[in-house]
Amino acid sequence: MRLTIGVDVGGTKVAAGVVDTTGTVHRTVRQPTPSTEGPDAATEVVCAAIEELLGDPGLGAEVDGIGIGTPGFVDESRSVVTFAPNLPWREEPLRSRVHERFGLPVVVENDANAAAWAEVRFGAAQNASEVVCVTLGTGIGGGLVLGGEPYRGRFGIAAEIGHFQVVPNGRRCGCGKDGCWEQYASGRALVATARSLMDSVPERAVRLREQCGDDSQQLTGQDVMTAAQAGDAIALEAFAVVGAWAGQGIAALTAILDPEYVVLGGGVADGGEIIMDPMRAAFQRHVTGGSFRRLPELRQAQLGSAAGLVGAADLARR
Repeated sequence: MRLTIGVDVGGTKVAAGVVDTTGTVHRTVRQPTPSTEGPDAATEVVCAAIEELLGDPGLGAEVDGIGIGTPGFVDESRSVVTFAPNLPWREEPLRSRVHERFGLPVVVENDANAAAWAEVRFGAAQNASEVVCVTLGTGIGGGLVLGGEPYRGRFGIAAEIGHFQVVPNGRRCGCGKDGCWEQYASGRALVATARSLMDSVPERAVRLREQCGDDSQQLTGQDVMTAAQAGDAIALEAFAVVGAWAGQGIAALTAILDPEYVVLGGGVADGGEIIMDPMRAAFQRHVTGGSFRRLPELRQAQLGSAAGLVGAADLARR
């Protein structure tokens, strides 16, 4: 049985697992991501997770490669993290440092690309050749599989889809620009929308107010999800607003890329039909030539939080 290690580096945790050729994860470990230390500390956490897995007497000896999925920009050689906004890595030679430590082949990939590849290989879009994956999390991540291969662009940093502009001179984004899609269709946007609606019409937000102790500033994405699932009118309206923005953005991506599937993942997509229904409706309204073309199917991701490490492991195997 051929095994590889996949590592999914996040802003708060590093998850790693041993993955076989069917995408099955045999063992996982988690380490907190250093939030204030420098780049060496972050790299050391990645290595510590890998070292723990390699030390497993039943699995470690069978591992023949390592794939690392990380947020931010990865260069075209899939070796250097040139910029990671929520990590201290700037021009970090991650592949060479991990290879020197363990002596195994290493591939470094953008985390959304890795998750997209996992959904194509083992999840919601198996065997499809043209797929857009949209991760509706705190922000919006994206991964593309075009012609049956991950699409990275000339310099390795394609599919930063959360940062195409949907509103000229719109809300300021953390990237420094204005009006980015993720300011309107992400988990952060969901909470901001729910807070605004709750403060405007508190009498309609009964369950939402219970969730946050009647203080909208304490509201979290999970609070909005729980309240929406319980039928809270304001929480459902917030999902409808964010779903409409998500559908509009997917329509624009469809006009450019003409995919077979659009796969939706991330915490916001975990709302299921609460978010998918308004998203599909907005997509149908906004997609170009919708009555005269075949349209992609919008599907919810299947692999959940394991997608990043499964995809990274499979890319290392290739």
